[in-house]
Amino acid sequence: MKILVINAGSSSLKYQLFDLDTEKAIAKGVCERIGIDGHLKHTPLVEGKPVFNEDINLPTHAEAIAAVIEKLTSKEYGVVTSMSEIGAVGHRVVHGGEAFKGSVLIDSDVMATLEECIPLAPLHNPANIAGIKACASVMGDVPQVAVFDTSFHQTMPPKAFMYALPYKFYEELKIRRYGFHGTSHRYVSRRVPQILGIPGEDLKIISCHMGNGSSICAISGGKSVDTSMGFTPLVGLPMGTRCGDLDNGVLQYIMHKNGYNIDEMINILNKQSGVLGVSGVSSDFRDLEEAANKGDERSALALEMFFYSVAKVVGSYVAAMNGVDVIAFTAGIGENSDTTRAGICEYLTYLGCHLDVEANKVRGKEAIISTPDSKVKIMVVPTNEELVIAKDTMEIVKGRK
Repeated sequence: MKILVINAGSSSLKYQLFDLDTEKAIAKGVCERIGIDGHLKHTPLVEGKPVFNEDINLPTHAEAIAAVIEKLTSKEYGVVTSMSEIGAVGHRVVHGGEAFKGSVLIDSDVMATLEECIPLAPLHNPANIAGIKACASVMGDVPQVAVFDTSFHQTMPPKAFMYALPYKFYEELKIRRYGFHGTSHRYVSRRVPQILGIPGEDLKIISCHMGNGSSICAISGGKSVDTSMGFTPLVGLPMGTRCGDLDNGVLQYIMHKNGYNIDEMINILNKQSGVLGVSGVSSDFRDLEEAANKGDERSALALEMFFYSVAKVVGSYVAAMNGVDVIAFTAGIGENSDTTRAGICEYLTYLGCHLDVEANKVRGKEAIISTPDSKVKIMVVPTNEELVIAKDTMEIVKGRK
């Protein structure tokens, strides 16, 4: 079966077409500047097909989907002969609230619930919904499946997801820790046992998803039991431009001193903080490493703050699970930055973690990077969120037949 995976943003739409017989993507691409002017980059992942990379008119997501289908099926750029070969569409949806504990076949009831979840993710869910509606308008009755960033964390116990606020805010407004990056953490939770040849139910894994947005997840017996992001993706680790954990009283103090309203303050916390805010140089860890190597003290401080924060959360999750078997690094920084992994692991020797310096030089490949005598296995596991979405979609669509 061939599954089209869609990740729709407010003005962009990323996609991959998977052949689930091989579990490989056969095409990928991105539509950008939707509603502004429009650009499509379409990359066939089969021999003999050229890349399409041009400006095209994309007034709405519907035109973007139509352009994607046209390229996927065209003689020059296509990888399928007709749209009938695409068995289903899987959508990344950021927030499912408490309503969705797993991926679901999209119907009118699901759409209504997604609309109800918009206040929980006002920047993301409307775009995800637009992508679903666009596919329906262009592809008709092709089955569509929603795969949620939040659903993997629905196994967290109340002691982990509740905030110490008046209980009525949970009852009335559903204020709680939801967590994100769930498809990535779920991929790691499944792939680590496969690599090690140990059943997932026998492992305690700490998954470190580290990119421009970063989160850590404690996974016991294949289930999320705690995660560092919360009601929003703003808390937890200091990230590229997000502040991470912060004393809430700081907001009031800064707002009063500078005359900011809450929207201005949240914009600062989301887009001007993190390692960018500390360094004043960049939100890109590669730039920070280069600047730190040239003696820039604030860039070095931003990196050290990140390493320290990750190590503290890892330590807390060892306590939460009463042990750990595997620490897995994933996502852009986790997969590619040996200096970041080394900087974090320097804090973890008390666990019996010993990093193999040579093995740690790997970039973007699966590897065990701990020494043979390390009490905790340290691994690099490149994530594949799109494959998770594609496989969920196939299983749900096959299950309905």
